[in-house]
Amino acid sequence: MGNQKLYAGAKLRETRQKLDLTQKEFATKLGISLPYLNQMENNNRPVSTSVVLSLAQEFGFDVTELSTGDSERLVSDMREAMADPVLADLSPPMADLRLTASNAPALARAFLHLHRAYRQTHERLASLDEALGRDDARATPSPWDEVRDFFHYCDNYIDAVDRAAERFATPLRNENNIRVRAVSALGNLGVRTKFDDIHELRRYDPERKELTLSLRAAPETQTFQLLLQVALLEQDKLLEATLDLARFQSDTARAIAKIGLANYFAGAALMPYTRFLEAAQETRHDLEVLSMRFGASIEQVCHRLSTLQRPGAKGIPFFFVRVDQAGTITKRHSATRLQFARYGGACPLWNVHRAFETPGQFLRQLAETPDGVRYISLARDVSKSGGRWGAPVRRYAISLGCEVAHADKLVYADGLDLSGPGTFEPIGISCRICEREHCHQRSVPPLERRLTIDSNARGTLPYEVG
Repeated sequence: MGNQKLYAGAKLRETRQKLDLTQKEFATKLGISLPYLNQMENNNRPVSTSVVLSLAQEFGFDVTELSTGDSERLVSDMREAMADPVLADLSPPMADLRLTASNAPALARAFLHLHRAYRQTHERLASLDEALGRDDARATPSPWDEVRDFFHYCDNYIDAVDRAAERFATPLRNENNIRVRAVSALGNLGVRTKFDDIHELRRYDPERKELTLSLRAAPETQTFQLLLQVALLEQDKLLEATLDLARFQSDTARAIAKIGLANYFAGAALMPYTRFLEAAQETRHDLEVLSMRFGASIEQVCHRLSTLQRPGAKGIPFFFVRVDQAGTITKRHSATRLQFARYGGACPLWNVHRAFETPGQFLRQLAETPDGVRYISLARDVSKSGGRWGAPVRRYAISLGCEVAHADKLVYADGLDLSGPGTFEPIGISCRICEREHCHQRSVPPLERRLTIDSNARGTLPYEVG
């Protein structure tokens, strides 16, 4: 924690409530007075070192949880929402946003919920969707956004599902046997598995109890779909219990989330937490070696690395993102301080966009965000064949990265100059909330800054950011 004071009142209060303890009981176990605990929970005082040690010793608490969690995500999401033109003149200073995220996280989430409702209604009207005349035109988040936020604020780690997947894979001595294990598990449920030349990746007939997998799909995709079906059938009670706790607002959101949880189980079974974390550390996160060892695709490996956030056994906090050729983010997660924009694309200066130009190659980038945090980023294109002549090829680019402090644990950092002047490229999050004054790729002005227009001069942009 260094010399920086740690204000984590909301997290401290949340921890006490999870343990079902009163303030007096909690203070006694931590060896502090009741007023002192009250001051820390209300962020009137920082969490002291003795309290951090007591949390670890008394409750086995992962103290890194105090400085992570929702706060950075809430600040990033609120900042983007405040950049909406309708709120541009009301934008509060960053200090106020941080105070709100730390002291009143429920209020911050309510504000974000309200902004999502406004934005969705606005988009419906703009697209002439006759929203006002429809029965389903309530100002609620779209099911897709609701599910995305569920995983976003769970830190993309679902403990019960992750551990169940690890138990499923535990009897195996070789990672390559997971496919046989999945077919056997389905067989025990009376399900017959076959492979055929079908258009879908997976098709299940519940009446005949027959699972058909596409012969066109890559082997790692077939294995993943096998495990996904195991999750839907063998782990149905666990998935439903997890969904009950999430309390989604619509049946559609719940159905989307169930598929998301089944996907999570499949990835966690294919790459069991403990074995995968050990292998990642041993290979210094060599994606190709991990891909071959666990029979997974490069994209599956990257996604799994971004979920290694188990309390007490965390991996490197990575960000992971997938973009299409238009620059639209189709998958996003960050366990780092870098939080992606909820709407629109990613910064054009980021190397993930250049990956389309160099198919089959890894691109490395040292980057610095406007807040001064430095990252090492790895990008690569991902092509998904249709499996036959004439079928469309889906093309994406993926990026995996972490703060440069972890560079020594990455094989991809070897040979890079991490200290030389000018080695870190300036990147942002979204043009609307990026504060950089001089950027040759800026698409729109930053909404939080004043612009200067000079009719007698023209630079790269038709204005200057003041």
